[in-house]
Amino acid sequence: MTVTSMPQPSLPVQRSFVSEEVVLGVDTHKDVHVAAVITSLGASLAHQEFPTTALGYRQLVAWARSFGALNRAGVECTGSYGAALARVLRREGIEVIEVNQPDRATRRKRGKTDAIDADAAARAVLSGRATTTPKTADGPAADMRVLRLAKESAVKARTQAMNQLKAVLLAVDPDLRELLAGLTNTALIATCAELAGDQGAAVFTLRMLARRVQNLSEEVKELTRRTTKAVRTCRPQLLELVGVGPDSAAVLLIAAGDNPDRLTDEASFAALCGVGPVEQSSGKTQRRRLNRGGNRQANAALYRIVMTRIRWDERTQAYLQRRTAQGLSKREIIRCLKRYVARELYRLIQPTSGTTTTASVT
Repeated sequence: MTVTSMPQPSLPVQRSFVSEEVVLGVDTHKDVHVAAVITSLGASLAHQEFPTTALGYRQLVAWARSFGALNRAGVECTGSYGAALARVLRREGIEVIEVNQPDRATRRKRGKTDAIDADAAARAVLSGRATTTPKTADGPAADMRVLRLAKESAVKARTQAMNQLKAVLLAVDPDLRELLAGLTNTALIATCAELAGDQGAAVFTLRMLARRVQNLSEEVKELTRRTTKAVRTCRPQLLELVGVGPDSAAVLLIAAGDNPDRLTDEASFAALCGVGPVEQSSGKTQRRRLNRGGNRQANAALYRIVMTRIRWDERTQAYLQRRTAQGLSKREIIRCLKRYVARELYRLIQPTSGTTTTASVT
């Protein structure tokens, strides 16, 4: 595929000063990426469009390096459209920095083109506004992510098929409906899957839906088994904690990524999970509010862990009683416990942690 040229800016390109450091910015899309290069002083050099192919990625890197020493690159959507490019850049020894898309106010002032967005990505890196190291997608966390994606889809489809089966039951022959009434879901599925003969469209549909549920249940079991194996291989110490099951552990490992060392401290992991309070002070009012950002699936996993501990863990139950006596509501106590659990798990998720450490809840 040939590289499509785009109109170049009026600033001439000084190819002779190849030792000068340049910064790359990339606006990513499904089929093409638009790249822009600026100098360390912020002067725009050029922008170019490249296809999202292996050859296109190599051409993009070679093109950017032709302007100078390339050490940093700002890339949009590193978790989706820009994931493959980010891997290529890292293999080339280039630091990849995740860049958020420009806000609406900026776009109203500057307009909206792919070249402008790519230039803005490079300037966000140069100015220091963009400093986030993106998650890598080439390890066990990436494997768990796709396994969990498939499992969620299978569970959703199984629930839908089960609801449809029960809806069909309302229209079948009364004798058959009375025969199936009162059965547990497991027994109902097994019985419907073995319905014999051609007794009409309703019976045929019951049999097909029941067998679909059985097949999806087998998929869920296999995906759960593989997810558990991945967690045990990656961080087996997580499963030793009270309330932490394979699904919750996988969600938290996915949130941390295959490079959890990019999280500088436990507070950054708490912010990633949306359990770190956010300052909201003004004038004489000094307060913090609930953090409604972060990874909501990781936040939900922490909630499940806390609720399990409230039910089964004596240490957590004692903490709940003590804080209730101090006047805190149960909702506020759960928020505190989620923060403590995030601190506890952070120590185990980090690659340097070798022993199980329990955070105190005081």
